Amino acid sequence: MLARSGEPPSTSLKWRVLSAGAWSLGGYGLNLALRLGTNLVMTRLLVPDMFGTIAIATIIMSGLAMFSDLGLKQSIVQSKRGNDPAFLNTAWSIQIIRGVLLWLLALGISMLVAHVSSRGLVPKDSVYADPSLPWVIAVLSFGTVIAGFGSTKTAEASRNLALGWLMLIDLIGQIASIICMLGWTWVDRSIWALVAGSICWSLTITLLSHIWLPGTANRWQWDPSAFHEIFHFGEWIFFASILSFLAANGDRLLLGSLVDATLLGVYVIAFQIFSSIEQLLAGIIAGVSFPALSEIARERPAALKASYYRIHMPVALVAYTCSGILMISGHSLIELLYDARYAQAGWMLQVLGAALLTAPFQIAIQCFMALGMPHVLSRVLALRLVVLAVAMIGGYHLFEVPGALLGLVASHLLCLPMIIFHCVRYGLFDLRRELLFLPMVLVGMGAGWIFTLFVGLYTGS
Repeated sequence: MLARSGEPPSTSLKWRVLSAGAWSLGGYGLNLALRLGTNLVMTRLLVPDMFGTIAIATIIMSGLAMFSDLGLKQSIVQSKRGNDPAFLNTAWSIQIIRGVLLWLLALGISMLVAHVSSRGLVPKDSVYADPSLPWVIAVLSFGTVIAGFGSTKTAEASRNLALGWLMLIDLIGQIASIICMLGWTWVDRSIWALVAGSICWSLTITLLSHIWLPGTANRWQWDPSAFHEIFHFGEWIFFASILSFLAANGDRLLLGSLVDATLLGVYVIAFQIFSSIEQLLAGIIAGVSFPALSEIARERPAALKASYYRIHMPVALVAYTCSGILMISGHSLIELLYDARYAQAGWMLQVLGAALLTAPFQIAIQCFMALGMPHVLSRVLALRLVVLAVAMIGGYHLFEVPGALLGLVASHLLCLPMIIFHCVRYGLFDLRRELLFLPMVLVGMGAGWIFTLFVGLYTGS
């Protein structure tokens, strides 16, 4: 049964966490299946270089969004005024202004990309020289205007752990996007099918957030005290979002300048499978653990460590098992799902699988956020970004693409000592519990080996 997101929760936190976790797991799992199925279809309808181009355009838009992130959702979830209409409406007003400014900025970037490309200032074989890239950025950017009008009812639902509504809306948006893309390719097999699908998703999500979700109906309002609180909390979120974008997307931005669009498109396929699992875990961590840990930090701070490890257990089980599976059977998975054009994505996926070992430590970051210490996230992301730039560029010059991907994995792993240091400092670390589920990596490797064996028998390889 779905809880009403606009009302203070009446059920116990434990029940709401379990319910939210079940909705997150089911919703993200179904979303993952839809994305994978769509990806399989679209890779057969479109050529690899289109995925490289759309990846760069999407990263640019994500970058703009994160470079201007004031943590509106996090502010609503974490603040004691999170159910106050004046606070919510002020956040909504900020969100609309931000969406329009992002659109205008993206149009400027599209013109800059076109100018730089026409002057021959980028390698002619790189993704940045693709003549369609500026137009794709310009059209894709209008999605920020649409998203800016999205209701704050989504943040209310997250605050109250009423994630069932959000999962259903996201799935409907995904289905609408798929229908739009397939319909477009029926008429024109071009990159614009992918762009149209993205715009359709934004429009569907925005409309349903107002029409379907219960909660505070938004109107234009500006409360100075609410703005001050949002801005004060959002200062560190702003810096963390910039660093997060660069750390999360630096691999494709760097590879986009080092390899051609086709090879980048192949890498994107491997990255999409890896990130689907990573986003499944991140969705549960951010969607379930942050609201729950925030409520505990507000009301029962002494119970934070115990609650942290209760959430850590299922995340570690999934992350370590999936990491072992991908490290062994990534090549077989690509061989089974894709045609020969994407064969190189196999070994790429195997390398990326090792980065999933760090996923459970993201729960600790949510603890620090719940305690009102977003600066810890900024420090971790700054370290990861430095390691990413040095290790990927150095790795590429030494061992080309394999070296670059090993550098990417290193950027994840070398952040762990800093996270552990802060956990110890704030009394959130228990070595025995951290190591308890690490053997699941071996279980995953065993499952991956069995999967590889069956794929070999099936394909005759």
